[in-house]
Amino acid sequence: MKMTDIVIKRSNELIDPQAQILVDFLKEMGLPFENIIADIGQRKIIGDNIFTLIGDLPAEVKKDARYLSKFVVGAGFGLFDYSLNAVWNEVVINLRKKAVVYGLDIFFDAAVGGSKAREHYSTEDDLPSIKDSVLLDTSRKLELISDTTYKKLKHILDMRNDIGISHPNTYTINAYELLGYLQNCIQDVLNDNPTEAALQVQAFIKNLKTTTVVVDNTAKQSIERKITELPTHLCGSLMRTVFGIYVAVETDPTVRKNISLIAPALWAACADEAKYKLGIVLEGYNVNLFKDKHTLGQQFFDIVGGNAFRSPGERVIIVDELITELLDKHNGWDNFHHEPPIAAQLYSYVPDQNSIFDNLAQRLFKVVLICRIGRGVSYCEGVSPGGRKYYDSILELAGDKFAPHAMASLSHYEIKNQLHTALCRKHAKVALEIVKKNVINERLIECLEYLIANIETSMSCVDSGDFKKLSTGYFSW
Repeated sequence: MKMTDIVIKRSNELIDPQAQILVDFLKEMGLPFENIIADIGQRKIIGDNIFTLIGDLPAEVKKDARYLSKFVVGAGFGLFDYSLNAVWNEVVINLRKKAVVYGLDIFFDAAVGGSKAREHYSTEDDLPSIKDSVLLDTSRKLELISDTTYKKLKHILDMRNDIGISHPNTYTINAYELLGYLQNCIQDVLNDNPTEAALQVQAFIKNLKTTTVVVDNTAKQSIERKITELPTHLCGSLMRTVFGIYVAVETDPTVRKNISLIAPALWAACADEAKYKLGIVLEGYNVNLFKDKHTLGQQFFDIVGGNAFRSPGERVIIVDELITELLDKHNGWDNFHHEPPIAAQLYSYVPDQNSIFDNLAQRLFKVVLICRIGRGVSYCEGVSPGGRKYYDSILELAGDKFAPHAMASLSHYEIKNQLHTALCRKHAKVALEIVKKNVINERLIECLEYLIANIETSMSCVDSGDFKKLSTGYFSW
C-alpha cells in the first residue's frame, strides 16, 4: 500500500488506532495527552493535500529529502509541531546546498566577513556553525532566494522558534498553516534557483581564481560593464570576496594583477557601507598581526582609492604621520621631488571635508599652507609642481568648518617667516582665494576678503586690530 493511501485512508485503520494507542499510553503514564496529537479532521486535511504538494518535486530532489519523510510521518501521526521543525530543517539543508554551489568563499565572506572569526570558516563542514537567521539573511543578500521568499521563510523560522517542537510552547498549529509552510519550502526553496545576477557573480569568482593570463583591455571593459549592471549589495559581496583573494598570500600573481585591473570599477559600484566594512577588516589584520595580509590590504586600498574608508582608528594615526612626513619633506633636501608622493597619499585619506579629523585639522591646514606658500625661490616659484594640485584640493575642502583654521595658520611663526618674501605673500593670497571658494558664512567671507586684500602688502594683517574685530567669535586671540 502506498504511503499516500495510508495517510488519507478515510477509515484511519492504520493511523488512528496507532495514534489512539499513543494517547492512551500517555494518559496511563500520567503525562499530558490532550492537544499532543492533531485530531482526525486536521490529519485528513494533510492527507488530502500532501501527495499533490510533494509529488511535483523532481525525483533527484525527493531522494535525499529525509526531513520531508519526517514531515510526512509526523503529520500522519498528528505531530504537527514536529513536522514544522522537519520542514524548516529541510529548508536549512537546501540553503546550505545553495551556498556550496554558489561558492563558500563568497558565502562566508558575506556571512562573517567583517568578523575576526572569518578565518575559521572555509569548508562545507563549517556551515552548521552559521545560525539559521544568518544563513537566511546571507542567502537573501546573495540573491540565492528572492526578497519575497526571504519574508516567507523568516515567518516560518519565527513560527518554528515560537511553536515548533524545538522550543517550549503551548500553541497548537493547524493543518492549513502546516501545509502553507510545506508549500513555501517546496515551491520557493527546493524548486528555486539563485538569480541570474547571483550566478554571474559565482561564475566571475570561479573564473577569476582559475585564470592563468592577464585580462586584455577588451575583456576588462566587458567585465566593468557587467559590474555596473549588478545590484549594489551583490557588488559589496563580490568586493569582499575579491579583497579576500587579493590579500591571501598564496594567491597567484596573475590573479592579483587581474584583480588590480577590475577592482577600481567594482569599488565605484559598491555602496559606502561595504567600503567601510572592508576598512574594518583591514584594521583587523593589523590588530591581529597578520602583517602580510595587512600590507597587501593597504596595497588594495591604494589601488581602488579607498583610503578614506579605512577605519577611523587607523586613519587618524596615518594622517597624523603623513602630515609630519610632508612637513619633513618640505623642509628637507630636494623637496619639490619628495613632496608629491606624500601629498598624494595624504589627500587620498582626506578627499572630502567629512574625512578630516577635527583634532588634526589645525595641523593639516597649517602644513598644507606652508607647502602651498612655498619657499619663496624663483625655481617653480618656490612651490612643488607635483604637490600643488593636492594642496589646492585640500584647501578647497575647508568650507565654513575649517576656514578659521586656515586663516589662523597665518599667525603661526613658521608661516610668518615665509611671508617676509613677496612671492610667498602672493601664494598666500592665492591660497586664501582657494579657501574662500566653498565658504558660505558671510562673516567668514568678510574675514577672508580682508586678508586677500591686504596679505600682499602687509604680512602682519592677520594680527591687525581690524581683523581681530572681524574674526571675533571665530578666533581666540
